[in-house]
Amino acid sequence: MLELQNVSFQVEEESSQKEILKNVTLKIEDDRFIAITGPNGGGKSTLARVIAGIEKPTEGRILFDGVDITDKNITERANMGISYAFQQPVRFKGVTVLDLIRLAAGEKISTAGACEYLSEVGLCARDYINREVNASLSGGELKRIEIATVLARGTKLSVFDEPEAGIDLWSFNNLIKVFEKLHAQIDGSSILIISHQERILNIADRIIVIAGGQVTAEGSREEILPELLSSDEGMNCKFYKEGY
Repeated sequence: MLELQNVSFQVEEESSQKEILKNVTLKIEDDRFIAITGPNGGGKSTLARVIAGIEKPTEGRILFDGVDITDKNITERANMGISYAFQQPVRFKGVTVLDLIRLAAGEKISTAGACEYLSEVGLCARDYINREVNASLSGGELKRIEIATVLARGTKLSVFDEPEAGIDLWSFNNLIKVFEKLHAQIDGSSILIISHQERILNIADRIIVIAGGQVTAEGSREEILPELLSSDEGMNCKFYKEGY
């Protein structure tokens, strides 16, 4: 279980401090598919980076399976079982997809084993396994390869920051199928996705709304989603307004 206790995060802005997160308190239970949504600039991606260890909170504590990880860096958290998928996956010239999956798995798995992870995300393994992770891959291909590396790691908590960003409709439709499959296969682990997309919110067990750096709503999909959709793209709903 992941627990955030009164977590705040500030950044320097000219001659003052800007508070991005304000006393966020959350519990992410095991075996859950969680979606975090909210308006642009509300603090969602910052929250994901704080959970992953890319950013360190200025106040509060973060616990993972009862262990205080507030001061642990991204590598230490990764070793403890937290994966993070970037909004824009990194490209690695000279590194093949096979190399990347082996690095993620932490062992020199066979080519056949690596191909199984690519198949899980809907990619034809023979077309991708020996390709470099470079500019020749589309955004949608990179997103699915990144998810394959997360599967290869097999961590207890997987955090995805707006996986739909920058990809076309065809790739997005395939991405939804991947997440639906991951949701069906959850066993002792949890998935946390930052997203605006209704189709992703619609497969979540729970939805957390972040606005103005604060949690303005949290509950089941059935409780939260209708209110988010009741006005123009949900941007005027009471959950968003309460954050400002």
